Amino acid sequence: MLYIRTLLIMLVSLYTSRIILQTLGVSDFGIYNIVGGFIALFAFVNSAMTSATQRFLNYEMGKNNKAEVKRVFSMSLTTHILLSILLFIILESFGLWFFNSKINIPIDRMPAARWVYQFSVLSCCVSMLRVPYQASIISYEKMSFYAYISIVEVILKLGIVYSLLVINMDKLIAYSILVFIVTILINICYIIYCTKKFSSCHYKYFTDKKLFFKLISFSGWSMFGSMANAGANQGVSIIINIFFGVTMNAAFGIANQVRSAIYMFVSNFQTAFNPQIVKSYAANDKQNYESLVFRASRFSYFLLFIIALPVILCCQSILGIWLKEVPLHSANFVQLFLIFLLIDALSAPLWISVQATGKIKNYQLIISSEIALNLPIIYLCFKLGYPPESALVIRIIINFITHITRLFYLKKHIDFPAFRYIKEVMIKCFLVSFLIIPIPLFIHFHMADLRGDLITILSSIIISIFVYYFFGLQKTEKQLIINSIHKIIKR
Repeated sequence: MLYIRTLLIMLVSLYTSRIILQTLGVSDFGIYNIVGGFIALFAFVNSAMTSATQRFLNYEMGKNNKAEVKRVFSMSLTTHILLSILLFIILESFGLWFFNSKINIPIDRMPAARWVYQFSVLSCCVSMLRVPYQASIISYEKMSFYAYISIVEVILKLGIVYSLLVINMDKLIAYSILVFIVTILINICYIIYCTKKFSSCHYKYFTDKKLFFKLISFSGWSMFGSMANAGANQGVSIIINIFFGVTMNAAFGIANQVRSAIYMFVSNFQTAFNPQIVKSYAANDKQNYESLVFRASRFSYFLLFIIALPVILCCQSILGIWLKEVPLHSANFVQLFLIFLLIDALSAPLWISVQATGKIKNYQLIISSEIALNLPIIYLCFKLGYPPESALVIRIIINFITHITRLFYLKKHIDFPAFRYIKEVMIKCFLVSFLIIPIPLFIHFHMADLRGDLITILSSIIISIFVYYFFGLQKTEKQLIINSIHKIIKR
């Protein structure tokens, strides 16, 4: 269900991005991306609380403590309500001042940008209230509903795009209003489903300082990581805006759209395994826990690489077909983003493992400090005259360093088999990749036309599947695939 969801969302998202770019124009599209990125920069609290809610729900489910699951849900919803109010106050005071005085937006579009800002603030605050419900769906592993509601959301956003073609008002303002309406509708769907399906999602207000501070403490330390990631993700967009203007933000926004669409294939897989990792750790099933982490890392990398390689090789042609007007630097941004995501795909099971332990103070201090280095280094590079692509090169290098740091942090604190992980996961993934690359690369350079691109994409996918099956999988995993195929044929 998650992969059907992903395919539909990816196709619709890429199509809507093309129509939005055409409808709004490069300048307004860049404005929307910089405003949205700026709001996301302040929404790091939401990311931190999401991690905390997910972790505590999964942990109590792993211990089969139903009463505590109810308490965790109610307390997390109370906390999210308070934080959404606090975030609204911050965004309407300091955030609004910074937006009006520091963000580089053409003067004639500033009134429209302010409307976009206000509705983006409301969308962000409303989205915060969805987190406990969404975390419950994932914790109970109701992936079919999670898939359905995501498909509904993307179809509604497709409807927004067509609405822009007939609405007789400022397109940029109309787009932000309609996105806010869709956010409210999706929130209502989550609330109705969860309250009907899960007894633990019946909200009941109570006071429990110990549980409240457990959630706040966990999310507080997670906040360091969220702040660092928000700074690296959205802060880069702001720095690019300062040095290169909204046109470069449009190129960066296009690359972000492609990155998000492609990474959905892996994030869905990770959404499914995250609860299992935390539950197996809570149940003290070390063998199953380590097996899950190893497999999740390998499969995440494999799934992403199958899609990433042909996109990296044929990026300019794909963007040309997708968009009538391709902003300069878009292809370079996309290619570098995908290399960054390949490292991220390996890392996800490791940071979920750290969250499972609940001891994240030192981890967040170390990792957040490393990630935070992105902004000063990128700013310095731009000051020295380096091109905008250097921002993503720096992010790739730092992302690899943080991946190694996570690995040896786990080795020190829970005796995680780091060297076996390097041998069985990292080295295997890189060797398999090197086996796949030569033939598609040769075809790409010797057939520089549309037909050559099609052959490159097909050969890349076929070779990837073949190599992964024979060299990337263990015997038990191969047998599992064969058995699954037999079951499908019998049906």
